[in-house]
Amino acid sequence: MSSDRSTIQATGTGTGTFSAADLKRRMADREAAKAAEELRRMREQEERQKAVMEEFHKPPERTPEQLMQTVMQLVNHAAESGQSEVQIYRFPNALCSDRGRRINNSEPGWEATLEGRPKMAYEFWHDHLRPIGFGLKAEVLEYPGGMPGDIGFILT
Repeated sequence: MSSDRSTIQATGTGTGTFSAADLKRRMADREAAKAAEELRRMREQEERQKAVMEEFHKPPERTPEQLMQTVMQLVNHAAESGQSEVQIYRFPNALCSDRGRRINNSEPGWEATLEGRPKMAYEFWHDHLRPIGFGLKAEVLEYPGGMPGDIGFILT
């Protein structure tokens, strides 16, 4: 818009005139508001993720006996449905020191990458379920953006 035509008459709205600079400022204000809202949403998501991660690092509230009872219920239900495997645990890949890379590649020693509750879950399997014949495999359950996402423990 040229400087001699820097104002535009609003037609039929009764709002008067506004300049191209006014339009640009309103558009910039709208973009800034959208960016601020997106930033607010991202911060809220980060806070929720932080809270989840803190929970996964706390010790479980159930006793080994209670855990065994829960696992056996899952196993019985799976067996009655004709399944030979059952997912018993799901956790974010951030609870692996390599973000699930070893699990994704089926590399030996993947259990050494576990942290927090997933490590405790693995130890529970090792100490209580393995001796009575149950196997355990870990696998990536989803690939958001093509990268490993949540990890699952599957009892076999």
